[in-house]
Amino acid sequence: MNYLIVIILVLFSGLFSGLTLGLLSLSKDVLRRKISLGDKMAEKVYAVRKRGNLLLCTLLLGNVAVNSVLAIFLGDITSGVMAAFLATGLIVIFGEIIPQASFSKYAMWIGSKTAWLVKIFIFILFPICWPLAWVLDKFLGEEMPTIYSRGELIKIIEEQQGFGESDIDEDEERIVRGALSYSNKMAEEIMTPRTVVFALNVNSILDDELLNKIKEEGFTRIPVYKSTIDSAVGILYAKDLINIKPKTKIIDIYKKEKALTVSPKIKLDELLNMFIKSKTHIAFIRGRYKGLNGVVTLEDVLEEILRREIVDETDKVPDLQKEALMRG
Repeated sequence: MNYLIVIILVLFSGLFSGLTLGLLSLSKDVLRRKISLGDKMAEKVYAVRKRGNLLLCTLLLGNVAVNSVLAIFLGDITSGVMAAFLATGLIVIFGEIIPQASFSKYAMWIGSKTAWLVKIFIFILFPICWPLAWVLDKFLGEEMPTIYSRGELIKIIEEQQGFGESDIDEDEERIVRGALSYSNKMAEEIMTPRTVVFALNVNSILDDELLNKIKEEGFTRIPVYKSTIDSAVGILYAKDLINIKPKTKIIDIYKKEKALTVSPKIKLDELLNMFIKSKTHIAFIRGRYKGLNGVVTLEDVLEEILRREIVDETDKVPDLQKEALMRG
């Protein structure tokens, strides 16, 4: 009978030890997130994990109590010195190492299967553990949520995409990485430099030669300036040239109200919001002395998020920044 009791006590010791490591290693934030996605196992685990200090006191008290009783029974079976060595070996191997290794790897699954048993332990030990947990709650406060930096989130996504079990594919990983990092960049980093900006004088007449030039360039939005490109005043839309009357002046059809001007240092997330709010897809970038540094479009921002060049059938040069460097 004593041997049977020893075996049962060792099993309970392992159970308490494994549950302590396994359940407390599961973040409440992670469990709540999984519950919101319909994870039933997380829902069962959260029922016992939500009060962390009460759970900790219950499992540790149960573990200490079981180990103490185990030492007593082993003392009755063997001599004092032998009981000490035997108790140490059983507790370390079968009560600590094996269960903790197992529970840490399968914490969610085992935790969901044993949640009902943990509730029983909490109920039995509640009169002793609740005051201890209350004191810990008052002195230590609520558990701190896990906060990830933008760089850590990017790294997590990259690592998840590398696991075969993950349902995140390469394209999703690339887009998420771009969405999390694009707000760190400034407009001057993605703009089309003025040296390769195709612009038209506001006083130009749209004759056949100029219309053919516009067609060859393939731009849907063309900056319009007065005397020099530094004095850009508006946008000419290629769609407005459909069925246009011969010899029409640009000054008669360009859109002055669509001229959006931004600083070279503006962050891309702020720029994106300006594009959406103003319903404009192109902006002039002006430097310290009001000269034109270049232009930036909504497409440029989206390319930074997607981390891919968006090239349509009318684009003659896929990357105008590289073209500017080659010319420079």
